[in-house]
Amino acid sequence: MANQSTIALVTGGNAGIGYFVAEQLATTGAAVVLGSRDPAKAASAIGAIQARVPGARVTSVRLDLADLASLKASVDALDMPRLDVAVLNAGVLLEGPKRRETPAGHELTFGTNHLGHFALTALLWPRLSAGRVVTTGSFTARSAHLDLDDLQSTRAFAPKQTYERAKLAQMLFGFELARRLEEADSGALSVVVHPGGALNALTPSRPPMHSRTTGQLLRAVPAGVLLQGKHAGARPSVHAALDPSVRNGQLWGPRFFGLRGKPRLETPKGPLADSATGRRLWDLSAELTGVDPDFVTAL
Repeated sequence: MANQSTIALVTGGNAGIGYFVAEQLATTGAAVVLGSRDPAKAASAIGAIQARVPGARVTSVRLDLADLASLKASVDALDMPRLDVAVLNAGVLLEGPKRRETPAGHELTFGTNHLGHFALTALLWPRLSAGRVVTTGSFTARSAHLDLDDLQSTRAFAPKQTYERAKLAQMLFGFELARRLEEADSGALSVVVHPGGALNALTPSRPPMHSRTTGQLLRAVPAGVLLQGKHAGARPSVHAALDPSVRNGQLWGPRFFGLRGKPRLETPKGPLADSATGRRLWDLSAELTGVDPDFVTAL
């Protein structure tokens, strides 16, 4: 249960897993800010939460992680002296074979999912330095390979592979942030989570953002043996954001095979445990975004 004074920002909080993170946080009494590119969709999400959670304190801020130049204005628009939790959830998965770029010239998936969150965290740090950063990755990142010489996928672009690499970059960022917080003897926490396998067809309706028919649910029942809905996929993020037993540098995911079930503590393995790549990625990300690489200790 959140303290009534807990303030949480959820990027991409107007749809998908991010919506359910915001709804569940609001249920605990936290004040929730939805970070969204689309004010109309954010307003719909706020209405849906308030209809289900009487007295919910939910607001929104316009946030476009693909546009690095806009992030400072978004952070300045947050009318609060501090932030207790930032759930870095928003992301894009491109359809089709065409590579696209952000306004700054970065590959769109990597630029939005990783670089945007990296820069946003640095800008939020004066208000967040005593709180929690919850980075949402993907179980698919465990088999991804991050090419530090081709972070922008200029040599080879495939939407799914680029998404997996961007998610791996996000998770490595979360673990590297945790290491830097530990070295700085900070009271802040950086926690990494993943939602497992979350399907729309197993997700309860939340009109107007998402509507599920009975037929869709029935067809998805067999998949429910291994997978779950997005409402369940939100639980590791909420657990990491609020549970007092959570510690810096931990990884949380679903209990059963990392795909479904209540949150469980996991051990980072394979590419997720590559601290050398995490440190190098941090420096490259700082160069690409213009962020002070020492923002954790710069206050």
